[in-house]
Amino acid sequence: MERFHRYYRLHRILSSRRLPVSRAVLERELECTRATVMRVIEELRNYGAPVEYLREANGYRYTPGKAFELPGIWFSPSELEALLVAQNWLEHAEPGLLGETLAPLKQKLAAIFKLEHLGRGELVRRVRILRMAGRGTGRYFNLIADALTRRKRLYMAYRSRSRDEASEREVSPQRLVHYRDNWYLDAWCHLRKGLRSFAVERIHEAQPRARVAINVAERNLDDHFATAYGIFAGTPDKTAVLRFTPKCARWVADEEWHPRQQSCFLPDGSYELRIPYGDPRELVMDILKHGPDVEVLAPPALRKLLRERLELASARYRGMFVPAADA
Repeated sequence: MERFHRYYRLHRILSSRRLPVSRAVLERELECTRATVMRVIEELRNYGAPVEYLREANGYRYTPGKAFELPGIWFSPSELEALLVAQNWLEHAEPGLLGETLAPLKQKLAAIFKLEHLGRGELVRRVRILRMAGRGTGRYFNLIADALTRRKRLYMAYRSRSRDEASEREVSPQRLVHYRDNWYLDAWCHLRKGLRSFAVERIHEAQPRARVAINVAERNLDDHFATAYGIFAGTPDKTAVLRFTPKCARWVADEEWHPRQQSCFLPDGSYELRIPYGDPRELVMDILKHGPDVEVLAPPALRKLLRERLELASARYRGMFVPAADA
């Protein structure tokens, strides 16, 4: 844990506790030795922090009645990352997308990043967050967000990307999801009588309805949309077993493919990953990007599908024609 983060953590600990905190607890919370704890306390006092030691309680606290805040604004690593992502998103938002509403927020973020603790704006200039394959928000993002927050139903004309089929339907918006640099609308579809996910940029017409949207419980939304692999919803009824080569394992072992994944290293240094899934389309794409460094061990249907895709790709480069396998 770096030095400034320890200042931040110690300040948070002492600010949130009513009783004195022992040195042993501080060593554990700050992940450091006794000497380091004492040094951090002394340095925090140099910033004006009213840290006092109570011998009878054998612990440290802020002197009651003496308010103290760290100079400038201090952030934990996760908070700083969130600020950088928010700042980047606001800077690259499409022209007109909540522009007037978000302008004051952009100004506040810019002011925060100019504070001394954050290098007077140097950090923003030297951090790049690269977006990839984003498809934009389409024409109706604001209207959809409005219907979502006011809990109104929505008429929309939609053209699916997978089958290129056009349809008109009425939906009850449940939530907007930003996934892999693209926006999706999770909604109850009154045409299909079930939960569906729609790519926002594929909505070609939208109109708010006067009727109140039905509400689906958060737990039911998570069970439907968040249990299987990727953006394609549904209950996972299969488990993919993948084995990555030792070389590839060094990268994949640090990745989270799914909240409920199971993994282990094998004796030869390879890495086995088990992932629950239902619809295989997105999983297949993520497996294919690892090329020869991954093998699908199970289930047989997924292994067969990957083999067909790889054979088709190989045939393309050999100038042969092979009918595309149906996903």
